[in-house]
Amino acid sequence: MKKPLRVLLVEDSEDDAVLVVSELRGGGYDVAFERVDSPDAFQASLAGNEWDCIISDYSMPRFNGLAAIDELHATGKDIPFILVSGTIGEEVAVMALKRGARDYIMKDRLGRLVPAVEREIREAEGRREQKRTNEALQEIDQRLRTSFEAAPIGMALAGLAGNWLQVNASLCGLLGYDASDMAGMTIQQITHPHDLEADQKYLRQMVSGENQSYHIEKRYTHKNGNVIWAEQSVSLVRDTQGKPSYFILQIHDITERREAERQIRLLSEALTSTRDCYILTDLEESILFVNPATTLTYGYPAEELIGRRTSVLHANGNPPFLLDAMHRQTAAGGWKGELLDRRKDGMEFPVELWTSVVRDDAGAPVAFVGVARDISDRKAAEAHLRESEEKFRLISENVADMIAVLTPDGKRVYNSPSYRGILGDPDALHGSDSFQEVHPDDREKVRRIFQETVRTGVGQRAEYRFLLRDGTVRDIDSQGSVIRGSDGNVTGVVVVSRDVTEQKRLEQQFLRAQRMESIGTLASGIAHDLNNVLAPIMMAIEMIRHQVSDVKVRHLVDTIDVSAQRGAAIVKQVLAFGRGVEGERIVLQLKHLINEVVKMAQETFPKSIEIRTDIARDLRSISGDPTQMQQVLMNLCVNARDAMPQGGQLRIAAKNATLTEHEARMIPDIRPGPYVVVSIADEGSGIPAKIHEKIFEPFFTTKEVGKGTGLGLSTVLGIVRSHKGAITLKSEEGKGTVFTIHIPAAAEGVEAGTPEHAPDSPTGHGELILVIDDEAAIREMTRQTLEASGYSVRTARSGIEGIAVFQELKGKIRAVVTDIMMPAMDGTAVIEALKKLRPDLRIIAASGLSDTGHSVNPSVAGADAYLSKPFTAGKLLTTLAKVLQA
Repeated sequence: MKKPLRVLLVEDSEDDAVLVVSELRGGGYDVAFERVDSPDAFQASLAGNEWDCIISDYSMPRFNGLAAIDELHATGKDIPFILVSGTIGEEVAVMALKRGARDYIMKDRLGRLVPAVEREIREAEGRREQKRTNEALQEIDQRLRTSFEAAPIGMALAGLAGNWLQVNASLCGLLGYDASDMAGMTIQQITHPHDLEADQKYLRQMVSGENQSYHIEKRYTHKNGNVIWAEQSVSLVRDTQGKPSYFILQIHDITERREAERQIRLLSEALTSTRDCYILTDLEESILFVNPATTLTYGYPAEELIGRRTSVLHANGNPPFLLDAMHRQTAAGGWKGELLDRRKDGMEFPVELWTSVVRDDAGAPVAFVGVARDISDRKAAEAHLRESEEKFRLISENVADMIAVLTPDGKRVYNSPSYRGILGDPDALHGSDSFQEVHPDDREKVRRIFQETVRTGVGQRAEYRFLLRDGTVRDIDSQGSVIRGSDGNVTGVVVVSRDVTEQKRLEQQFLRAQRMESIGTLASGIAHDLNNVLAPIMMAIEMIRHQVSDVKVRHLVDTIDVSAQRGAAIVKQVLAFGRGVEGERIVLQLKHLINEVVKMAQETFPKSIEIRTDIARDLRSISGDPTQMQQVLMNLCVNARDAMPQGGQLRIAAKNATLTEHEARMIPDIRPGPYVVVSIADEGSGIPAKIHEKIFEPFFTTKEVGKGTGLGLSTVLGIVRSHKGAITLKSEEGKGTVFTIHIPAAAEGVEAGTPEHAPDSPTGHGELILVIDDEAAIREMTRQTLEASGYSVRTARSGIEGIAVFQELKGKIRAVVTDIMMPAMDGTAVIEALKKLRPDLRIIAASGLSDTGHSVNPSVAGADAYLSKPFTAGKLLTTLAKVLQA
């Protein structure tokens, strides 16, 4: 049977067309054809018919084969096109093939036509079949893509390395990322760290062939940081060779389900572990469920309670009206109260009961819930608490210490009667802020300590000040202890306080005395060493003065003498400050010292400071040490200068005053009588009131580091007190300072004198003198001084050596000059030993200090005279002459 074949012939020659058709029919085809030879006819035939192939001549008068190919392409139809020509050359044939012809056949070789047609028809059918297949696949792919994108769960394609290849909108919404964001990310990046290892293990198993898919619940990390629980199914796609290609993931959000499961689990654990009894009943109050605490508390197994009425749990002693109220209010919504319940063994115990209604989605009641708590311990604790409160009340009302009970936020709940003496009526303090009486400077510290006590539950001790309404400041020492509730939380604080104002004052006085004693010990040591340094200098000065006649040299010697004398005076001041050793007292006029200080200040103070004086003409004399009094005035003037860096007026006034008993009581440590009153006032920055009490303390200073030692005012205070006087302070910030000094006046009729010139020093006549001193310089200068004045001298550098020398020359030595403070054997022991060897021996003790730091008493030491270091050559010679004459 011949195969049907529909052919469109593009041929202008009818004969050639017949030949082609004949060839095809001879090849077994039942040919149906149409011949055309123009573009219009060709287009019409293409549009109106379906053709199996097109056979075209290359060149025609009105048309050609290449144009026909182009027309065919324009229609988009896939019809095999074969050129049959008697004139086509190879170049034209190649061009035709490139334009879309499937083959070309020469008219003189029509034998190739049938095989070519068969081949092209077969290939065309193959192409059409492939097209239908592709279209079907595209349709399926589009359906899959639509399903993928519209899926209500997250879906994704991922590479073998975990990189996201394609994600749908649901997955993007689940994880919070845009598809463009996820294109550069991996599964590992957004998998929760705790689930990463298991997830990777399953993926590796699929790639290795152990599994084809897996299903797990895992966590992803949302873009905002939240954790998302997901139910994840993963399948592996392999290529045609069976190699792993990519993963398909289905990810379903189960976060809400997991949270609900967690809530249910927590609720179950809570019901199981709580000590409260949970009882679920129907509307008839038949028990449906009880938790373990119920069976433990009431003694009934759960199965024994299920189905029974709740009345089995209530004791008979409950008032009927109480039970009626419970039932009525429970049905209305809920009830709370206390009942007496009964255990299975008949024992009755108190419970606190809460009831409520369980409703369905429509709001209709379906069950009742009761929560019962055994409050036996609480009732016993309340009784014990009442007993304790009564004991506490009795104790707090009969002790001197102040006892307060405060809430955790510091409100007063209770104040003992002992508060009355400081804060007034204790009852009036109830509910007030316990910090309001605390001094503003201490309030934040006390509040912080209180809050720390409440937070940690550990009581702390604190010292602070009360500022009372009348301006009085009281020092308070408090110890806090917490009160805990039954749940262990802090419910209050008990504060036991004591007024330690007087104790603090005594402690400060004691500490001040200790500091002064320590400073005195230091000063004594320094004074001893300085005296040893100055002693040879002062003795050498007089020797040099007598040995030189040059006026300029003598002037230099006088300058050295003045400086050495000044140094010796300063050492005495140090002793006066540290140990209270009195300087040399003479009757003097303060106005001369004031004028001298003013002159010095005018020469050295800035010109911006104006100095004014107001001194009474009849100013009384005083008995005092001029050097020390000059130091007092100078220190106060320098402080005034430092208080006025921008300049101002410095006023110094001196007047007479006679204090009555009443007036004397207003000034500490002073007695009634006649005084000289000196005041030094400035217009400077003033001294804050809070440091008025500290201003005279040693080493306390308000000046910058390096601009003050803190010893100036404490030295002034020590000097003034050693003169039986007093110093007071009046100052206000920004308004200047006034220091007022009261010094007792000298007895009437005693006039201030002027120092007399020392007489010429006496000389010796060869008497042998033994000098004992551990300081080589003092020993040598003493020897030279005595020898220059006509004495013979032997020296010893220690007490032991001195006794040995004396033993050697016992009958020749007329007098001994010995230091008191020496190592190994001190001067006191030396004097005792020498007196035993020769009781009539004349001995001079030469030292400024004993082991207690006070002036040496010659009668106690056994010496005939005492020289205070540093001493001059004249003092030494005069004292020695007096001792020898005696």
